[in-house]
Amino acid sequence: MGEQMTEVYLNGKFVGDVENSSSFVKNIIDERRKGKLTSNLNVFHDEKNNEVLLESSKGRVRRPLIVVKEGKALLTEKHVEQLEKNEIGWSDLIQHGIIEFLDASEEENALVSFNEEELTPEHTHLELSPLDIMGLATSLVPYGNFNQSTRLNAGSKNQKQALGFYAANFAVRMDMDVNLLNTPQMPIVQSIIHEISDYHKHPSGQNVVIAIMSYEGYNMEDAIIINKSSIERGMGRSTYYRPALAEELRYSGGLIDEVSIPDKDVRGYKSEKDYRYLEGDGIIYPEAKVNEGDVVIGKTSPPRFLSSLDEYNLTSNTRRESSVSLRHGEKGVVDFVMITENSEGNKLVQVRMRDERIPEIGDKFTSRHGQKGVIGLILPQTDMPFSASGIVPDILFSPHGIPSRMTISHLIEMMAGKMGCLAGRTIDGTTFNSENETEVRKELLSLGFKENGEETMYNGKSGKIFKAKIFIGNMYYLKLKHMVANKIHSRARGPIQLLTRQPTEGRAKEGGLRLGEMEKDTFVAHGTSLLLKERFDSDRTVVPVCESCGFAGFHDHYKNRAFCPVCGENVEINDIEISYAFKLLIDEMKSLCIYPKMILENKY
Repeated sequence: MGEQMTEVYLNGKFVGDVENSSSFVKNIIDERRKGKLTSNLNVFHDEKNNEVLLESSKGRVRRPLIVVKEGKALLTEKHVEQLEKNEIGWSDLIQHGIIEFLDASEEENALVSFNEEELTPEHTHLELSPLDIMGLATSLVPYGNFNQSTRLNAGSKNQKQALGFYAANFAVRMDMDVNLLNTPQMPIVQSIIHEISDYHKHPSGQNVVIAIMSYEGYNMEDAIIINKSSIERGMGRSTYYRPALAEELRYSGGLIDEVSIPDKDVRGYKSEKDYRYLEGDGIIYPEAKVNEGDVVIGKTSPPRFLSSLDEYNLTSNTRRESSVSLRHGEKGVVDFVMITENSEGNKLVQVRMRDERIPEIGDKFTSRHGQKGVIGLILPQTDMPFSASGIVPDILFSPHGIPSRMTISHLIEMMAGKMGCLAGRTIDGTTFNSENETEVRKELLSLGFKENGEETMYNGKSGKIFKAKIFIGNMYYLKLKHMVANKIHSRARGPIQLLTRQPTEGRAKEGGLRLGEMEKDTFVAHGTSLLLKERFDSDRTVVPVCESCGFAGFHDHYKNRAFCPVCGENVEINDIEISYAFKLLIDEMKSLCIYPKMILENKY
């Protein structure tokens, strides 16, 4: 009896059997490396199930690795020199089988070495760079190998939310919800990816002096304290852009919207004050300072429901008001007005608003290590602590954010940044391949500073020396797009929904803040249960209820008396206070032919 046959599958379909599976797999890989087979083919030898799976389909994630033979990488110094001289390219390396792409399944059969020093005869591949295991944003984190993994992920996520210089042609673009940092800088502590990704073209943070210390509790729970003078000098200032648009739509019957200042006989005319910024063509002028409710683009539309009967109606000619005005809670300056046509050839008007955002209490900042926090206090420079050499930090960071989170790279970056500032150079903090931290410390010592980054600090209020040495350095800080100005929300009475008569939902619609079951329990626990009646009557309504049949009646305004639709007039009807949602429920039950009888009891 010969060797057991092995099944072969191509893209999930059975294509045949082979006798010697391992030599078959080896042959396929060899032929692929010689360029006789497509480089898009991957092979997985599943010895456990005695199968060989070949894959050449779309949508697989594949990554390049250097091929290793007998414990030596095929990529030599000679190849690197040729690459630097542009004598050969990436595709040549793949053609000659020096580099190959592996997918998730073929990687199961591979043993990949992290770096060249660790190569053994068992290894099949070598990483191009240890940095390969990380994505673009993650590899921008300096000294990432000194960080805990979850913080590295958080640092990556935070960088994607940072404000910066997103596109050089922002001035002629109409993008939704845009934030621009006014004075973005390149970091002092960089990684190799900063150079590769042309980070200088789209930086998204600023270099600040940061001291790790508490200050009267204002930076507890990850909050940070910011020097007021730093903000006045422009730190963290950003501009918020948002477009408003209106188009002249066409309707059936040859009717069309019209961009203009609405006439006073238009249905829904606001007031002259609301239209005060509009010019003759119904569009606002650039550099106008506007607040919520002000009309930006004046527009009227034809009446909604037109039928043949309306032609004889005197009111059918009145158009309705459909202007674009500033939303609730928005303000700013008109930055740019564009008049153009859409794809259908209709007039399209776009107006871009601009709003300067100066850091305030509650705005979110972060370092590149997932150490995020909001501003807890903006402190005048006179009250900020200062070092012996007169350096005043821009930010005070709480020491409690370090021990449990183990973001050692946060501390290393502070020290390396301090070194870079003093030496006037950038520091390489590439993960797995950074400048040695001990060397940085030695250089810091040679410049007359303590090698551990600590300095003597003085209390800004009393001028007394702090008994503890304070860790202080320079760091790249990012302002995130989560700003208080976009999130602050409160309301007393306001708009309600048509169906349930309960407050609308959401900040944009000027909605109410929901007090749910759990919030109710906290009220009861605080001994303020009498507040609940007041809090839960947002949709209070008074309904006349019939004593005999228990149905809701109605009020006859002509005769000024209550009336029951079932029992008629000669019956006792009482006004009952219920929530409108309950009244809706009863109506729903009636539609299901259920008799919801309300039995009234005396209050006393």
